[in-house]
Amino acid sequence: MLKIACKLLLALVLLAPTALFAHEARPLYLQIDELDSQQQGLYRYSLKLNVPPSIEADNRPYVMLPDSCQQQNLGPIAKVECSASLAGQTLSIDYPNFNPSITALVRVAFSSGETHQKLLSPGETQWQLPAPQSTSQVVGEYLELGIEHILAGWDHLLFLLCLLMISGTIKRTLVTVSGFTVAHSLTLVLTTLGLVRLPVAPVEAVIALSILFLAAEIARARRTSLAWRYPILVSSVFGLIHGFGFAAVLQEIGLPQTELATALLFFNVGVEIGQVAFVLTVMTTFWLLGKWSAFPLARLQQVIIYGAGSLAAFWTLERIAGF
Repeated sequence: MLKIACKLLLALVLLAPTALFAHEARPLYLQIDELDSQQQGLYRYSLKLNVPPSIEADNRPYVMLPDSCQQQNLGPIAKVECSASLAGQTLSIDYPNFNPSITALVRVAFSSGETHQKLLSPGETQWQLPAPQSTSQVVGEYLELGIEHILAGWDHLLFLLCLLMISGTIKRTLVTVSGFTVAHSLTLVLTTLGLVRLPVAPVEAVIALSILFLAAEIARARRTSLAWRYPILVSSVFGLIHGFGFAAVLQEIGLPQTELATALLFFNVGVEIGQVAFVLTVMTTFWLLGKWSAFPLARLQQVIIYGAGSLAAFWTLERIAGF
C-alpha cells in the first residue's frame, strides 16, 4: 500500500504543473461581428470576449475601440455602434493591472462575408484590421499569387515538362497544353465556388501519380500507346485533378468575398502566365540545345525523365502514406 501511495503522490506531483500550465496555454479570444450594413450613418457590431480562467478577475482585459465607436452594454456579448467602419481601424486589448503575456486570437467578420483573423503574440496588444481592398489591389495581389504558385509548384511544372516531351510538335504542344489549361481552370472554379469537393490528400497523391505515369510512358517510348497518340486526353484528364490542387492552395490563401470573381479570375490568369513562361523557356532551351550538334540533347532528356519519374514515385508513396 505504501508503494502504491508513493506512486500516486509522484504522479500528482508530475501532473500538477501540467494542469497549471494548461490554462496558461489558452489564448484570449475576441470575436467581432458586423451585424448589418451601414444604417442611418452607423455601423453596428457585436463583441464577444472569452477570457481564459488563468486571468484574475481584477485584471480582466477590455477592448479599446476607435473614438468613433460607442459601446452600449458590458455583458458577455457587447453591442457597439460606430460612425465609421472598423475596417482599417486599430483595436487594442488592454489590462487594468498588467499584461499576463498570453496569446490572443482576434476574428472579425464583416457583413459582406469577408472575414479576417489574427493571432497576437503575448507581447502584442494591438491589431490594425485590414482595410477593404480595391478592385485594382485584388487584381494585382491574386495575379502575383497565381504566378508565384505555378512557378513554385514543382509537381505542376514537372507534369508540364512531361507533357512537352510527349507532345512533340509545336501544334500538338499547343493543343495539349490548352487541354491542361481548360481542365484545371474548370475544376478550380467549381471547387472554389463550392460546387465540387475532393479531399486534398488523395488529390496531391494523384498529381504525383500523373507525373509518374507520363514519365513511364516517355521512358517506354511506345508510340502506339494512348498517351503518345492522344496527349491532349491525358493532359485534360489529369488537368482536372491538378485544378483541385490549385483550388486547395487558393482556399488556404482565402478569397475576398466582395471581389470573389475578380480574385478567382486573376489567380487563374496568374497561373496561366507562369505556365506560358515556363513552357516557352523549356521549348526555347531545348531548341537552342538542339541547334548545338555536339550537345547530347537526347541523353539530357532521358536523365530528366528518369529523374522526374523517380521523384514522382517518391512523392506518390509519401503522399499515400500521409492519408
